[in-house]
Amino acid sequence: MNERDSEAVAAMLRARGYRIVVDENDCDILLLNTCSVRDAAEQKAIGKAGYLQQRKKKQPDFVLGILGCMAQNRGASLLEQLPDLDLIVGTQKFHQVPGYLDNLQAARAAGVPIGETIVDIGEEAGSQNTIKDHLWPEADGGGGGEEARSVSAFVSIQQGCNMDCAFCIVPKTRGDERSRPMEAIVAECRALAERGVREVTLLGQIVTSYGRRDYAHTGGVTPFVQLLEQVHAIDGIERIRFTSPHPRGFKDDLVAAYGRLPKLCGYVHLPMQSGSDRILRAMNRPYTRARYKEIVDALRAVQPEMYFSTDVIVGFPGETAEDFAQTRELFEACNYDMAYIFKYSIRTGTPAATLGEQVPDDVKEGRNQILLDILQKNSLRRTAGLVGTVEEVLVEGRDKSGARFTGRTRGNRVCVFDADPRLIGTRVSLQIERASVSTLYGQLVLAGVET
Repeated sequence: MNERDSEAVAAMLRARGYRIVVDENDCDILLLNTCSVRDAAEQKAIGKAGYLQQRKKKQPDFVLGILGCMAQNRGASLLEQLPDLDLIVGTQKFHQVPGYLDNLQAARAAGVPIGETIVDIGEEAGSQNTIKDHLWPEADGGGGGEEARSVSAFVSIQQGCNMDCAFCIVPKTRGDERSRPMEAIVAECRALAERGVREVTLLGQIVTSYGRRDYAHTGGVTPFVQLLEQVHAIDGIERIRFTSPHPRGFKDDLVAAYGRLPKLCGYVHLPMQSGSDRILRAMNRPYTRARYKEIVDALRAVQPEMYFSTDVIVGFPGETAEDFAQTRELFEACNYDMAYIFKYSIRTGTPAATLGEQVPDDVKEGRNQILLDILQKNSLRRTAGLVGTVEEVLVEGRDKSGARFTGRTRGNRVCVFDADPRLIGTRVSLQIERASVSTLYGQLVLAGVET
């Protein structure tokens, strides 16, 4: 979500005549788009901004801004630690950034003192509709041609969250659920397809809650699945993914969609958080471990080779050894391919922050490591099982080394292989020759001949 917001702001700035530079040392405006999910993320951003403030001593016209969740969470109080900020803009005001920067630049050009820091963290009706611009790599002289194509794109469909999980600050930083009009999303996806995008990932804080207050359920089909159907019908879009859902959103219609919409990739990110019903209730997560496992089993019944990732928090206040044993049992039973495993940390402003029975750090660390070890074995076993098979891979571009190419399978596994730049944006057959925990390496199979 933050990547998508940053890209949209960059595209808006470029449209105003600003140039995006590769090296931060070459810029005269630097905007940090921040995360507040964990306090450590905020502290990292504050440290980075504090370091950047030093540039103002040598470069008085240097503009430094904080955007996003930390700006929304802390507002003007950030100035106590970062007095030299020029701009603090919250999550519903990204589209105002170009105008604020224009004003700052005009004032400085005229020799007018800037005065107070611009702080804008207010709510704005319709702000969910402003994250729609995309950044195209060729526009800043970054190459162009086939290798500069954007093969995949994020599409924001919904902002905000009404779930109020006890550990989560997102409702405070992102506001209430707000969905974009379905026709606007479909039009954006169609325009992306016309630019050569072949894979879209639909984004929302709770993406499966899309349109539940704005659109009727038609024949038992939820608005989110209706949207999937419309995106699926777009010529040129070959793959569809989405994140991040909530287990509550996996009704029968969404499970069935994996069997009847071929473009919908067989990969699901399904946050578990805990395998203990007692802890799930304390977290304010409205499902049980049994219901969660039902969803996993139903999805695998539709697509036996479905790939799963999840989120788990260990050491939530009051979590006993028995609670963790239940989490471990469910974690093993679901056989995840990837997981984000977090040690609970107090997040000021959330209901869980005031709970007693805090779990000692060493216990949290031990539980965290147990799940990581299970995950590594699962991931390695799953990737090793792909050696010798042929996988469909969407060629995205060159890998980090620049010498080879990369793409992903439908199950979201990263692949590295030799290819021709002309294949960027196409789906190819890849013979898998070896595998690491998270990456597959292979050789293209073209017209029945290995090359």
